[in-house]
Amino acid sequence: MADVQGTCHERFGPVRRAFERNFDELGDIGAAVSVHLDGETVVDLWGGVADPATDRAWTRDTAALVFSTTKGLTAVCALLLWQRGELDLDAPVAEVWPEFAAAGKGAVTTRHLLSHQAGLPAFDLPITVEECHDADLVAARLAAQAPTWEPGTAHGYHALTYGWLVGEVVRRVSGRRVGRFLAEEVTGPLGLETWLGLPLELEPRVARLQPMRLDDLAAIQLDERTQALTAALLDPDTLTHRVFFNPPVDLNGEAFNSPALHQAEWPAAGGITTARSLARLYGELACDRLLDPATLDAATTPIVDGPDRVLIVRSSFGLGFALPSEVVRYGPAGRGFGHDGAGGSVGFADRRAGIGFGYVMNQMGISLGVDERVDGLVRAVYAGLGEA
Repeated sequence: MADVQGTCHERFGPVRRAFERNFDELGDIGAAVSVHLDGETVVDLWGGVADPATDRAWTRDTAALVFSTTKGLTAVCALLLWQRGELDLDAPVAEVWPEFAAAGKGAVTTRHLLSHQAGLPAFDLPITVEECHDADLVAARLAAQAPTWEPGTAHGYHALTYGWLVGEVVRRVSGRRVGRFLAEEVTGPLGLETWLGLPLELEPRVARLQPMRLDDLAAIQLDERTQALTAALLDPDTLTHRVFFNPPVDLNGEAFNSPALHQAEWPAAGGITTARSLARLYGELACDRLLDPATLDAATTPIVDGPDRVLIVRSSFGLGFALPSEVVRYGPAGRGFGHDGAGGSVGFADRRAGIGFGYVMNQMGISLGVDERVDGLVRAVYAGLGEA
């Protein structure tokens, strides 16, 4: 049994029990979960091992790379600029990024970028992980590229390109890289331990990701909801394969253990945070304190909801946030918004309940569909709220 530490309000005792079960029965190695309710941290738990190779314990200060949970952070940056009147979501991206008009993209808007409608989910030509550390190079590549479909007519998950596309718009409008903007405008003022571009001296705090277990791989193959996606991932001739394997990274996380990647800005998949900070961020959103109610109303209204050309299954997106669908569940009532990441990490808010939720881990789990570890924790949170 893992040594679970931290604090948990009495009414959220089911969350502690669900968290302990994740270690005892569901294979968690090291993890943390946190819940922010009406401006107060009511759950802040951690346990297990941050790095099995060295037996380094998961402590209060341990942070983890959260893959696509990062997209919610990048979305907040763009939404802040929109809220301030500095960014027009419906104007052509080329108005702030002239090179982007190339190859028939003159009418693409930032709204298209945020809702995965731009038709640029994959790189046309091979690109290396090292090249992806150079945001200027990546932006130039994407600016020169033709869309895969007519922008605005369909949507497909921009797993990696989303971050560099939205991040470049943030840079062009604000004059700051998205990681710096996030630090100066969001995480710094809130006192969050969340980074997009990790300072080298903080590397010892980062948990080491562990490969997916064989039984999880088998479960993915058997899940009817994601069988088509699994088949597409394994077929090198599909758009889905090109999206997830160019640059050549695996879905087990090993490439994302690189300190060089941690220091670089991958605004769709490279964020590093504690669960506590993730819950606090979404807790602020839940209580309309970071973004105005009107901004959040617009950001959490579905812009696209239907067949996803990359994920194959139905997906639903607002302005940068993922919304509940057959493979995304943010609370039993299906009213939350946020973003989950490969392997199991997730951050989301429920404005009606006033909660922000954050879960981070190092054991890569089922990246497709609802992760049983997260599902149990979320159900326990709502049990504490009296909404089981």
